[in-house]
Amino acid sequence: MLAGGAIVTSGRWAAGAGRGAAGGGVPDFPVVRTPEGKRKFKSLAVEKVIREIRENIGNKEIGWLFENCFPNTLDTTVDFSVADGKPDTYVITGDIDAMWLRDSSAQVWPYLSLCKEDPALQQLIRGVIRRQVSCILRDPYANAFYKDVNRVSEWKKTDITDMKPGIHERKWEIDSLCYPIRLAHGYWESTGDTSPFDADWLAAMGKVLRTFREQQRKDGQGPYTFQRTTSWATDGVPMGGYGYPTKKVGLIHSMFRPSDDATIYPFLIPSNLFALSSLRNLRTLLQSLGVGKELDGPAFALETDLVNALNDHAVITHPVFGEVFAYEADGFGNHTLMDDANVPSLLALPYLQSAHFTGDLSVLNIDKRGFSVYQNTRRMLWSEANPFFFKGKEGEGIGGPHAGLDMIWPISIIMKALTSHDSQEIAACLKQLQHCHAGTGFMHESFHKDDTAKYTRKWFAWANTLFGELVLRTYRRSPALLS
Repeated sequence: MLAGGAIVTSGRWAAGAGRGAAGGGVPDFPVVRTPEGKRKFKSLAVEKVIREIRENIGNKEIGWLFENCFPNTLDTTVDFSVADGKPDTYVITGDIDAMWLRDSSAQVWPYLSLCKEDPALQQLIRGVIRRQVSCILRDPYANAFYKDVNRVSEWKKTDITDMKPGIHERKWEIDSLCYPIRLAHGYWESTGDTSPFDADWLAAMGKVLRTFREQQRKDGQGPYTFQRTTSWATDGVPMGGYGYPTKKVGLIHSMFRPSDDATIYPFLIPSNLFALSSLRNLRTLLQSLGVGKELDGPAFALETDLVNALNDHAVITHPVFGEVFAYEADGFGNHTLMDDANVPSLLALPYLQSAHFTGDLSVLNIDKRGFSVYQNTRRMLWSEANPFFFKGKEGEGIGGPHAGLDMIWPISIIMKALTSHDSQEIAACLKQLQHCHAGTGFMHESFHKDDTAKYTRKWFAWANTLFGELVLRTYRRSPALLS
């Protein structure tokens, strides 16, 4: 998402400059949430939990941030309608008028736990699932789409790929097809509602499996290539748009990372691990619903390939940290050792990994190899051994090439807390997040390690809603950390 490169400088608000309690707000903090009359969607369950947390936690700044951030996706980014008698929800990322399969899934995920008490919220998320199905059926290799299926992208002028109308960008990323499965499975688990899983959904899942199989590239390079006329190396794919050579070991090739930056080695390990979990979730869903029996065999075959290949190629021995997960691999023995803040990341593996997956590389089961490998990896990532770990006067965290050196992504700090069982570590993350918003009341894409007022993207709904998920989970599990 190219717009993420712009740095915004913002001064802090002055203490006492905001509305008082008599005005219905949090004392001493300014009103920054979108006015009620201009909000895109209102959820009674979301408003209820905002009031509850704001009234019951001692840290009033965290409560104010939660009030601003948690509903930001609903307030500003959703476009809900009914098409052909079914809900249809288009979700933009914030400051870019396009719907990413990844971002749209991640943006509404934190609301799933509230769905049972809010039928309107259920309908909204059913609409997201339906819109994602239509996107996948249009082009499973695209990462971002327009609401208007006839709109032609600005990238049409620069991108050498099969660019169809209605597509904003066509960067092939494994996670683009994993997130819709995660959302569908999570929605079903939370609500028991099976109405989204119709013939179109099954057809889309068939396309997902076919695309994963094509990008194993066991039978040739496959149909996807991408090149862009640009001076940015991270926006282009070498070797005629197919990427650097790989040994065909059963892993799925990904030409781009979740940051929308090109991979170095095409086997992106966190995304392949995410695909493994997604396949397990898909099979669980299909079997529970008693539908799509013709998809179970291909999904199981892919799952088996990934298990075997990840066991052989995902883990390497680091001279300091021991066995760790590599970020990328090529099947020939070459790897990149790093992490990128965008999710799926190595840091986020416990957040994304399905509880249905209990194999040797499970990072959730303490008796499995994957658990200890992840703990080693976690220590490596939050250290100078990770070239995209930055530490300065205003904080520490992981960034990535997309926003540049010394730029910390709040998403990495949020994800560190969401994957932690250490109350002191979670408290430290919350404290850092409380002080990185530069007086705006919202999370950003990134901020400079020495100056939080230098940040990218003032409107980035994924980071906002994810922060809300962290606060809500902390409130439910360890409310004392919010005192």
